[in-house]
Amino acid sequence: MFDVFYSGIKPNQFAHEREAESIEHAQSMCGTRYFWWITYLCDYSEWDWLWEPVPWQSNQRHAWASQWQKDSGTYLVPRSGYTDTNYHDAPIILRVHSDNVNWTVPEGIEAFDVTWHPDPTEPVMTYQFGTQHQRTGGPRYHNGGTLIKYVDTPRAVKISQDSYWTIPDGADTDSFDWTWHPDATDPPYTYQFGTQHQRTGGPQYHVPGAKDTKFVGQLVIRTNRVATAIYEIDHMDGAAGAIPNTTRRVRYFDNYRDTLIRLARSIGPEHEFVWICSSICDYTNFDFSWHPEQWQAGMLHVFASDGEKFGDTFFMHVPSFAHRAEQVALLEWYDCNFVGINVPRRPIPVITHALDSQAKAVRTLDWAGPLALFTTTDYVLGNLVTVPLWRENVKTVVPLSAGAASVIVPRTAVPYVKTQLYDYPYIDRTHRMLKDQPLDIVFIDNGERDADSNFTHLNSVTYNLENRLHRSSGATGRVAAYHAAAEMSTTPWFFAVFAKLQVDQNFDWSWQPDRMQQAKHYIFHAKNPVNGLVYGHQAMIAYNRRLTLANTGHGLDFTLDDPHEVVPIVSGSANYYTSSWMCWRTAFREVLKLRASLPDIENEYRLNQWLTKDNTLNQWSIKGAQDAVEYYESVNGDFEQLRKSYEWAWLATHALIKRGLTTDP
Repeated sequence: MFDVFYSGIKPNQFAHEREAESIEHAQSMCGTRYFWWITYLCDYSEWDWLWEPVPWQSNQRHAWASQWQKDSGTYLVPRSGYTDTNYHDAPIILRVHSDNVNWTVPEGIEAFDVTWHPDPTEPVMTYQFGTQHQRTGGPRYHNGGTLIKYVDTPRAVKISQDSYWTIPDGADTDSFDWTWHPDATDPPYTYQFGTQHQRTGGPQYHVPGAKDTKFVGQLVIRTNRVATAIYEIDHMDGAAGAIPNTTRRVRYFDNYRDTLIRLARSIGPEHEFVWICSSICDYTNFDFSWHPEQWQAGMLHVFASDGEKFGDTFFMHVPSFAHRAEQVALLEWYDCNFVGINVPRRPIPVITHALDSQAKAVRTLDWAGPLALFTTTDYVLGNLVTVPLWRENVKTVVPLSAGAASVIVPRTAVPYVKTQLYDYPYIDRTHRMLKDQPLDIVFIDNGERDADSNFTHLNSVTYNLENRLHRSSGATGRVAAYHAAAEMSTTPWFFAVFAKLQVDQNFDWSWQPDRMQQAKHYIFHAKNPVNGLVYGHQAMIAYNRRLTLANTGHGLDFTLDDPHEVVPIVSGSANYYTSSWMCWRTAFREVLKLRASLPDIENEYRLNQWLTKDNTLNQWSIKGAQDAVEYYESVNGDFEQLRKSYEWAWLATHALIKRGLTTDP
């Protein structure tokens, strides 16, 4: 766990968190490679405090987004300093508090979400929020400076009536929205509202000092009629036509804003009020006699879907929507009323498959409808996450577990996916409600002197876990050993623990491969006690079972023959100096692979460590490394000659000829 620092109010996340005046001050006090900079304003209940960056991002400061901005005020900072900041858009860290000192909230405003905060990378300014009517009139966030920025989201809801209205005789006061107000940046006008017939004859709003009149294009609705027409949006899910008394069916048009605009135009004067339903919802128990309050008649009424606020069912006043909807870029910026009535969605398709990559399944398997659940388990359909369909960037891919054995995928993501679901830019990782099956553990030994003691240690640190432990012994050759281990595994991936590795007792055996990527092997780190290196050599590997069985060992390194990824988690200590033969053999095979990988800066450093660092008395690690380099040069790096190192018998003969070294009894 890294050091944790904060400034100001104490977050009370950890007993060891300390206050610092600044990030620079925290650097001077830090005792770990990185430190966390946190704030009391955020909710860290689901945060992974063990996260750390890949090596090539170790000189960056890492920042995470909030629900409002790209920077929530939470950072992982290298103690040695950083060159730039890497902004992560996921997972999102929720802001749950706000410093009310910065806010000015006018009277007559409905409860406003003051967890909003500005982007720390923006210049100092004052932020002005709008209401349901204008870009002004809502709260202000004072951050200093004279510059004013107008913020579109969130919008405040004005519920009070100003004193500047003049109401003509005979007006239907119940059908007018008296919370309306002008834009405060406009010059003073007398605002003239029309009736259902003309642009004059309605109420007037008098701004003090006004000399000119401005006509407001807002319809005054004076009707109690309830919609009798039902229009259905067909999401191509095969369920269209199930809603009774449907007037007409239209196809979903990429997003709801454009779909509703096209529909409103096509209806024309045929109907004033209409229901707009979706084929993906179940209306068996829905009450179509619902109607809005008179003063809400001109709004677009939105009904939730399975608890999702941005639902799929709408009650529309057609003339208002046809006239005004194109003036807003996003549907939620329209005058929407989110009704507290829920409409259930029909179950989405569940596609159960045996592929190791969800990306491959998404590319190759088809389904009907806008969403599907892809799973490699016997998933029992329950309370799923409801993915909204209002526009593309809210149609998210949603993994339901750490390893994404079950994942919800929108159809709109399919064209993006090439090798991984991360090719699609919209991922929501905040709903990992399911638990993946723990991976099997296979201990692989072939006569190593410490095999029994290392297996006993492995058994002791995993005995109370759900992971199943197997042991594969005596397979001749590396390929045969890997194949034998894979045959034992009952899970698609398995932890391969080699006999020379004493596993770290704190290793997290609940770790999972990422099935949203292509199938690959995952190489952990191991400590080399002889030369001090810490990297993937002799480390535990999470092998993909299918790839392992298909590999016949066509390269110098079995693991690197297939797609792979390095996981910078130390899996244990590789104690390979248990005999001269074992030490020489281990060094020879690894250095042969390192020499074949050149030119490579990192591997060149590792090669030099193998050739110069050896804390044992007989220096068999260095001897094995030197012999490997000499053999490589003698065969001019010929691949077929290098592949002989796969076989124990050839290695034993070479060691005997070169060093007079015999294998262990």
